[in-house]
Amino acid sequence: MFEGMTMNYLGIPLEKPKVGVFGFTGCEGCQLQIANKEETLLELLGAIEVLNFRLISSDKLDEYDIAFVEGSITTEDEFARLLKIRNQAKILVAMGACACLGGVHKLRERFDLADAITEVYGSKPVSSGAVRKISDIVKVDLELPGCPISKPEFEWLVRHLILGLEPQFPQYSVCVECKQRFNNCVFDLDMMCLGPVTRAGCNAICPRNHQGCWGCRGPADEANFESMIEILREHGFSERQIAERAQFFNAFSGNEFFPKLEMSPLG
Repeated sequence: MFEGMTMNYLGIPLEKPKVGVFGFTGCEGCQLQIANKEETLLELLGAIEVLNFRLISSDKLDEYDIAFVEGSITTEDEFARLLKIRNQAKILVAMGACACLGGVHKLRERFDLADAITEVYGSKPVSSGAVRKISDIVKVDLELPGCPISKPEFEWLVRHLILGLEPQFPQYSVCVECKQRFNNCVFDLDMMCLGPVTRAGCNAICPRNHQGCWGCRGPADEANFESMIEILREHGFSERQIAERAQFFNAFSGNEFFPKLEMSPLG
């Protein structure tokens, strides 16, 4: 995957990788995580050549070593633009929950699409279709999950790509990170938490701040979903509460254990 991206001598890169950062349907929060990292931004920009990143640069180029893509795909224009970016990039990284999972936009699919468009836009003509994650359309080389992404994890990934190393993301659950940091379990605070079945890598930021995990990083490997549901029920959470939490980021779509929310009328 990384062959030909950089020239290395004793592990030291001799050529800066050309990078583009692109946004589709989303809040741009993941891009802001990168741009707002003032204490390390200059160091990061010194290690890469940014040739397309609307939030920090007016430069544009049509070929990239690495393309970071944020947001889900909801229109035909976005579909065509994503195909073009994929053709221009040696490595494509889906960045954030919307790009990796579909994200909160998938909640719209609980409603009739025409009704949802009318509710939001009124009679204004809008071109909007089904919500698709990036890998539904093009080959994704790496996924950097989260809502928003973790700044340290982004920089860790960039360092690996610069050096031509394949990154190894944690596959264990957020619960492991909580125990490593001696966090109080939020279940003891009567809060719902999907940490036992959600992939780690965020340093358990939500439980660390006394909030339950929402599953924005997707499922951990070998997660015991059946036990997770039993734990939630034992703590008094209803089927609807469990379904709403599990479906918020579309992280557990198709999981047989989580209860499902039916399509609802608007209004």
